[in-house]
Amino acid sequence: MPRRREVPALGSLCLQSLAQHMQSLWVRDYSDNYLDEFQFRFIMGPFNDLPGSAVQELLRVLAESRRLSRAALHLLLLPQLRELSLSPCPGLASNGIARLLALRCQGLSSLDLRGCSRLSPAALEAMVEAMPRLRRLVLAATQAEGRVLAALGRCCRGLRELDVSHCRSLAPPALRCLAFDPLQGRRGCPALRVLLARGLEPAADGGAAPALAFLLLALPCLELLAHGAVPDALRLLHERELDGAEDANGFPSLQEAARWRGAAPGGPRLTLPLRHLEDVEEPDLAMVRAMCPQAEEVSVWLSDGDGAAELQRWGSLSRLTLGCAEGRALAGLVPVLRNPGLRLQSLTLHGFCCHNGLALAAVLAACPGLRAFSAELHLPPDTSTDSGEPDEEPPHRDASPLPRGCPQLQTFSLTLAGGTGSGLALGATLSSTLTSLLCHAPRLQRLRLLAVPFPLDPVFQAVLAAPGPPLQELQELSLAGSRVSGRAVRLLLASHGCLRHMDLSRCRDIHRRDYDGFLQSVRKRRLDLDIAWE
Repeated sequence: MPRRREVPALGSLCLQSLAQHMQSLWVRDYSDNYLDEFQFRFIMGPFNDLPGSAVQELLRVLAESRRLSRAALHLLLLPQLRELSLSPCPGLASNGIARLLALRCQGLSSLDLRGCSRLSPAALEAMVEAMPRLRRLVLAATQAEGRVLAALGRCCRGLRELDVSHCRSLAPPALRCLAFDPLQGRRGCPALRVLLARGLEPAADGGAAPALAFLLLALPCLELLAHGAVPDALRLLHERELDGAEDANGFPSLQEAARWRGAAPGGPRLTLPLRHLEDVEEPDLAMVRAMCPQAEEVSVWLSDGDGAAELQRWGSLSRLTLGCAEGRALAGLVPVLRNPGLRLQSLTLHGFCCHNGLALAAVLAACPGLRAFSAELHLPPDTSTDSGEPDEEPPHRDASPLPRGCPQLQTFSLTLAGGTGSGLALGATLSSTLTSLLCHAPRLQRLRLLAVPFPLDPVFQAVLAAPGPPLQELQELSLAGSRVSGRAVRLLLASHGCLRHMDLSRCRDIHRRDYDGFLQSVRKRRLDLDIAWE
């Protein structure tokens, strides 16, 4: 049975009460007398004595309850803040708020301004110049441009994570301002490890690859550079196409930047410390592996070639994403995963076709140490002529498809598309695989079985009747669009465990009377469980 709803902590209740009464007490007085004053370095009041963590939590509570106003934000921008996110309320982030941040919150180490598009480039520049302790900054979907990045490079020497995705005023060449200041001739952001730059404006004259290659050379600690042209930049460096003088804007050439890395013509091949790689095409796998031998997380799009064999020689991989055009057989992955699968902690699959129900079991068996698995698979068309209902329950097998299971698995997500999968051996073998997996995954916390076209009731009946019992640590369960009935849900509600969220959206066998019964049972037993249904 899911856990009973816990009594809220006293501190949480105090913050909730404070959030409820802010408007009628402190906010009203401040709005009437001081709201348009932006030069107060400090505001003496009841919030000054709160620790920074409590102020952060109060801001979160106000934002989630839609009570955070401009006046409340003025009152809570305090020097003790170390982390601040305005992404839940981008409409409140104005140039005046930016001035207050620069004046009062110079000790921030983490700032999230995602979607705060009202902040001008000048306001962003002045703000980051006043925050030298920043370690993490999110400027996604803002007006950030080259001058803002130059200020970051000059002033935020300890910056480790930066997100400038979907900034309309930024093109890849402007990213070089982070790594080098042409006016001072000085390199910047030496500690930057993560740079997210997805969805930027296209670079003119194909300048994205050279600009990203410059970043890869000039930022010595960079582990993740998220941009679609990164494989092209790696190819440029791999083929040693580094000729070219200093450009018109004063940035060094790639050849000079390569010397910062100790590379020399005719010397050992350059390697990079990238740990995460995205959007790698199968033909580029050998080149990317040679350039980034320490990569731990890779996203690969497979074509019809045999480049996937390179994955077997990549000894550092622990998180792998594989995508393909619809139709490639899932069973074909088993030989590819034979070596890297022993080290994988996370595996994500897109677009593969599950022709054989035991192919999923074979893939999971090849990766016994998985902690997270996610797959969006296509089923072959159902050629059966029956009414769409299964002829019988999945056969009971003497041999479990996954006898050793996945003992470390914490997250499992499976989405099926295409054929109905009912009345066929495919549905039976997939049911057998799921039953075996759930019986042998003792640490599973999040389970998503989406759009599963065959009945899941026999699966849950077998799992919940198994010794153990299984699913003791399950907290989140989503069965959206799948074939599951009220009987199976009632079994889950009566089982032992710590389930906190259940999604039954678009389950055609769950009706309003079932849903009302679930809610009544949750209320009666005071369970800490949210159930979604539509």
